[in-house]
Amino acid sequence: MDDDSVFSSQQREQIRGELVSTAKTDARIGGAAHLGSAAVGSVDRWSDIDLALCLVPDANLDQVLVDWTTRLYRNHAAVANYDVKLGDILYRVFLLDNTLQVDLSFWPSAALRAIGPKFSLIFGAAGEPIPSAVPDSNDLIGMAWLYALHVRSSIARSRLFQAEHMLSGMRDNVLALTCKRHGVAPVQGRGLDDLPAEQKVRAAESLARSLEPIELKRAFRVTVDTLLEETRCADPGLATRLERPLSLMVDCLLSTQ
Repeated sequence: MDDDSVFSSQQREQIRGELVSTAKTDARIGGAAHLGSAAVGSVDRWSDIDLALCLVPDANLDQVLVDWTTRLYRNHAAVANYDVKLGDILYRVFLLDNTLQVDLSFWPSAALRAIGPKFSLIFGAAGEPIPSAVPDSNDLIGMAWLYALHVRSSIARSRLFQAEHMLSGMRDNVLALTCKRHGVAPVQGRGLDDLPAEQKVRAAESLARSLEPIELKRAFRVTVDTLLEETRCADPGLATRLERPLSLMVDCLLSTQ
């Protein structure tokens, strides 16, 4: 595909500038902030636009959404949008025709503040920052061993696509534990490339390279071993209790053709 068909850094920054200028002149917007890479000066060729918009007390959210959505479609060739709710904050994510992602989040009056490290105020006032949510280790461990049960049964039933799906879910939770232990972002795989080399090698080994039962079993064994290793670091007592049933799951599969 011709590179000219996708957005350029210059086009992205032009759109960002236009959106910020619009926010400053919209009387219903009392504050705005850059989120994501632009907030910490790490914008690269593939960065998106992520703006937080804080409404004034008497603003009508529904009308603000209509007006800003119309603007994105009319002026910037949006082709689709999708909403994500986080408490009282609405994130409206736009896909532009040139593949640029534009995230506009709409915050209630006086709610604008940093949730995590990637926040840079453009105008208005921001409240005291609060730390971003970190996945609970027990939740990650629990989901991992639950997925493990379904990996075992799916392979045993020769439901190999389902087995790979369950194995991927298990691995995601195990690798989130690894990221959390090493102090890198544990959500959405954001910290995986920042792990130490040894951990990245282990993560690669846990990938199933085909749907062949022997390969799914190999990847399952590696993932179980990593789960037990991470659980020993997070909760040694739980690791001791999980070691026998998890090992039995692996041995049961490896003993069958």
